[in-house]
Amino acid sequence: MADNLQQLIDETNPVELLRNSQIGSYIYPVVPADFSSWIKEQRAWRDSAVLYDQSHHMDNVFLKGSDAIRLISDTAINSVANFPVDRAKQYVPTTAAGHVIGDGILFREAEDEYVYVGRAPASNWLMYHGETGGYGNLEVTVDRRSPSRPYGHPVSRRYYRFQIQGPKAWQVIEKLNGGPLEELRFFSMSTMAIEGAQVRTLRHGMAGAPGLEVWGPYEDHDRVRDAIVTAGAEFGLLPVGSRAYPSNTLESGWIPSPLPAIYTGEAERGYREWLGADSYEATGTLAGSFVSGDIADYYLTPWELGYGSFVKFDHDFIGRDALEKIDPATQRRKVTLAWDAEDMTKIFGSLFDVDGPSYKFFDLPLANYGSANYDAVVDADGNIVGFSMFTGYSANERRALSLATVAPDVPEGAELRVLWGEGPNTAKATVEPHEQLAVRAVVSPTPYSSVARQTYQGGWRTGYAS
Repeated sequence: MADNLQQLIDETNPVELLRNSQIGSYIYPVVPADFSSWIKEQRAWRDSAVLYDQSHHMDNVFLKGSDAIRLISDTAINSVANFPVDRAKQYVPTTAAGHVIGDGILFREAEDEYVYVGRAPASNWLMYHGETGGYGNLEVTVDRRSPSRPYGHPVSRRYYRFQIQGPKAWQVIEKLNGGPLEELRFFSMSTMAIEGAQVRTLRHGMAGAPGLEVWGPYEDHDRVRDAIVTAGAEFGLLPVGSRAYPSNTLESGWIPSPLPAIYTGEAERGYREWLGADSYEATGTLAGSFVSGDIADYYLTPWELGYGSFVKFDHDFIGRDALEKIDPATQRRKVTLAWDAEDMTKIFGSLFDVDGPSYKFFDLPLANYGSANYDAVVDADGNIVGFSMFTGYSANERRALSLATVAPDVPEGAELRVLWGEGPNTAKATVEPHEQLAVRAVVSPTPYSSVARQTYQGGWRTGYAS
């Protein structure tokens, strides 16, 4: 029996391994699916205010010591030349070949103390290099995300983590604060008191308006959450459940789950041997209509995911040599695809057509059925021009949307086709018998929401480099 990812790959093609994984759907754990209606919850982040509970679905990796900043610099495409205490940065690591592993947020909480918050691919990469990279003055500890299926067993984290977002978020925040609160720069950190609990804050803006991320010891979770909900009631604040929560990125424009590009490459062999056979990378599901026998065809560069502005050659990092050879103008670019309403009606109509074909179920509000999602996007001649990678429905836009990366010569406004469903069907636990359907989709801006485009801080959303 295989003990690590490398041994699994030696036994089978990684594409087959991941496309037929039996782990089931990607779950946002512990937080109830709904607090009201997912439609009301989506509309609240556009019209009033929401409370996101992010306490359970992300890893926390704690880096402590004078070598922590060296580990970050050695593994990130981002520059750390300007990374003071009480600031946060998006962290994007790449392989030696320049392909993205994942991403998350790094918080500098003290002079030599950092916390990475995000999905497993980037946290595993940090932990591996922290252990094997010869960093003498470095302590690495991890608080893994809560179990996807706790089955009633107790769940605890080191931190709770909330976000207060929406156009009325700042009114809620100032009520909690008992008076005006300075709007710091985007991704700047501070502190405040909520219901007698000292909390740390991060100036954020996920819903297109000033907001805060707040965190503190997990034992304060209920007290702080109840205080936020109570203070927000007069402003129409709604708690957002785990059903609606991940769909907010369809409007804001972040692609959360590219396949980590670590299944090939001799430089990454030691890492694959370090990753267990039960790791995210070994058990995750690869879903969608794009099929290749070569796992490397699923890899993406920073530019293809909208991270090109983060690439800074002011430091040495893993992947620098490869990235220096890439012409950004040749790379696919991130867009939103607005799916055709008539074709969407055909997908849903097939649920009730006892004689016609059954199309892949389009779950609402998030239709992804894998950890990493790759639906082929084709032009009028049937040529693959990109990948549709995160798919769902926005009640605010009343449209099915997906985040995609497409060839640089595909103009905004072009009509393409997304191949929805797998052909042939795989053995994944999340795949029921169905036929594939070519769905018309119009190439649109990212973020799709005009509110978000006009008010968001720049970066991965807009291509602006701060």
